[in-house]
Amino acid sequence: MTRMRASFVPPVAVDPASASPIYLQLSDWFRQAILSGQLHPGQRVPSTRRLANELKISRIPVLGAYEQLQAEGYLETFQGAGTCVARAIPSDLAGPMRAKPPLPSEGSEPAARRISRRAALMRTPPQTWLSNLGAFRVGMPALDHFPAGQWSKLVSRHARSLSVDGMIYGDPMGYLPLREAIADYLGAMRGVRCEAAQVLITTGSQQGLQICAHVLFDHGDRVWMEEPGYPGAHQALRTAGAQLVPVPVDEDGIDVAQGARLGPDARAVYITPSHQFPLGTTMSAARRMQLLDWAARQQAWIIEDDYDSEYRFGGRPLASLQGADRHGRVVYLGTFSKVMFPALRLGYLVAPRDLVEDFCAGRDAIDTFTSTLYQRAMTDFIREGHFARHIRSMRMLYQERRQAVLAGLREHLGDRLKVIGADAGMQLAGYLSPEVDDVALSRTAAGQGVSVRPLSLCYLEPPGRSGLILGYGGASLEEIGEGTRKLGQCF
Repeated sequence: MTRMRASFVPPVAVDPASASPIYLQLSDWFRQAILSGQLHPGQRVPSTRRLANELKISRIPVLGAYEQLQAEGYLETFQGAGTCVARAIPSDLAGPMRAKPPLPSEGSEPAARRISRRAALMRTPPQTWLSNLGAFRVGMPALDHFPAGQWSKLVSRHARSLSVDGMIYGDPMGYLPLREAIADYLGAMRGVRCEAAQVLITTGSQQGLQICAHVLFDHGDRVWMEEPGYPGAHQALRTAGAQLVPVPVDEDGIDVAQGARLGPDARAVYITPSHQFPLGTTMSAARRMQLLDWAARQQAWIIEDDYDSEYRFGGRPLASLQGADRHGRVVYLGTFSKVMFPALRLGYLVAPRDLVEDFCAGRDAIDTFTSTLYQRAMTDFIREGHFARHIRSMRMLYQERRQAVLAGLREHLGDRLKVIGADAGMQLAGYLSPEVDDVALSRTAAGQGVSVRPLSLCYLEPPGRSGLILGYGGASLEEIGEGTRKLGQCF
């Protein structure tokens, strides 16, 4: 067992005024800490000299306590490693002490511990299909093709030259050079009309949604949601107290006319127009104009999540909805998690000009600011051209993987999965026959090491349509071939 360094002195309690000798107080404290699991077998304890100095007592009682504990088998000494908790403490003695729950009255069931309604809304059922990587984990980029060496150099560059400015609390809006780089990128590539002052750095689109909810909504405000739509948005907005109104999605995107009938008093709408999650369709120009007109007339907000917009394989790239907004009703969300790697935890939000101070205050209230070190490295990654090169490279790779998935599905599933919306992003969706339980099928596939997400869980109002969502960004060609074969066998 690996022994831990005694970098910290445990919170040993002694009372000089007690009638009990100090060496007995010390031995009792260590014995109880070991039996309760506070100190673990093999963990190093402070030297007698160091503990005596910390407690401002003589070293003699500390020596006496340690000798007593060694004699009883609770401590042992190692050559060159000092004194450690004995590794042979019986497992039935050493372990965390648990408080006993109160006994229920005779004939009654124990009452559940009370939690907030918000916490209950955050719960999700077990999702076994999320335990696998490779084929076909949704939202996973090609991490094996990420230029990790170049990224490491940039992080090391800023870590080595870390100044006081890089270690203090940062601007809640984010590192200004990164905001400037993002504003330039969004203007050139996505047609977003903004200045760096409007860009707010987040830890991802999920936090962007939470900030939007805190700034824009009151409890009970109604919000249109695409049906089917992104479960993460359902969760973020529900826990903020929003009342979600499911609005059907067709091949042109969210049905604005239907939304106006279902939720005429809605405060906002959440959409993924460039690559609808989960169906993969693209919102038509006519629907975009309808939605912008509705938002302007109703004084409502549009939260545009520009999901997977970097990867489009058919036709010309589409500009953002925000770029066509003339009334300042659109809040634009983006993330680097899918383009770079999920653990980076960097995203961005473009706020309307007159709400910048409100969004800054909302960001500050949630968790102050985002890690400055990664923001600085990301700035160089964009400015030095690595970001654009990586996107170009991944676009070709994902197109190849998409074709492999389509071919594999045709070969092993035939007409059992009707693929839709496969011309963009890092995933595709398909409809199953109504009699097929997509949740059960996803669990069966997970048992075979294949991760497919059930489409029905993306609906707010059950029963949702049966189908599967397959991510191909993080799956090699070999994994795709094997994954489609196993998926076919699951039927």
